[in-house]
Amino acid sequence: MPRNISDGERIASIIGGTMLTLLGLSRKGDAGAVIALIGGGLAFRGISGFSPVYKALGMSTADSDSSDVAETQSRMVGVKRSVTINRSPQELYAFWRNFENLPGFMKHLHSVKVFDEKHSHWVASAPMNNTVEWNAEITDEQEDKHIAWRSTGDTSVPNTGSVQFTPAPEGRGTQVLVQIRYEPQAGLLGKAYLSLFGEEPSQQIAEDLRRFKALMETGEIATTTGQPKGRT
Repeated sequence: MPRNISDGERIASIIGGTMLTLLGLSRKGDAGAVIALIGGGLAFRGISGFSPVYKALGMSTADSDSSDVAETQSRMVGVKRSVTINRSPQELYAFWRNFENLPGFMKHLHSVKVFDEKHSHWVASAPMNNTVEWNAEITDEQEDKHIAWRSTGDTSVPNTGSVQFTPAPEGRGTQVLVQIRYEPQAGLLGKAYLSLFGEEPSQQIAEDLRRFKALMETGEIATTTGQPKGRT
């Protein structure tokens, strides 16, 4: 059986498969059996170094070089979401530009610590009650219109992002457009892993923007816990 997945993916498959198998065995019924079966398949994928899906698609990452920027870009997943908010571009830009405000409406973002005008540190949720962290730097910005950033240094989730603030037609507030590109943990396997645990980033961003709209238009976010967050 020829190997067609990289060493990194093999390790991730073994770890992820083992975790899923244990999770499935801890649950009763058909759902637990399905999770355990998926876990066993992932573990076997890692041990054997062979993916029948990759074979069917004519893919192989066995000889991949993690330092190859082009390959990293090809593995990255894009997310693009927008919302129209009844506030001026100036107000929305000013609020967003202070990245420490973002955890107030981004549910899966634990914290952001701003170091200076361009650099910050981010901590976000990950599956199985884990967290991921990265440093980020602003790569481009235009006051009241646009902010772009990218992760720097070692991180398990390399990413880039941007947000644009464009006046909506007929004076109906501002269109906020967020675009994020990220490399999931363990590449394509990581994308499936995130989706399996309900942590799909596209859905996250859409929900975050809805909360951002509520916060900026009403000054609070409706919650089920009785703990609304006010605007600063």
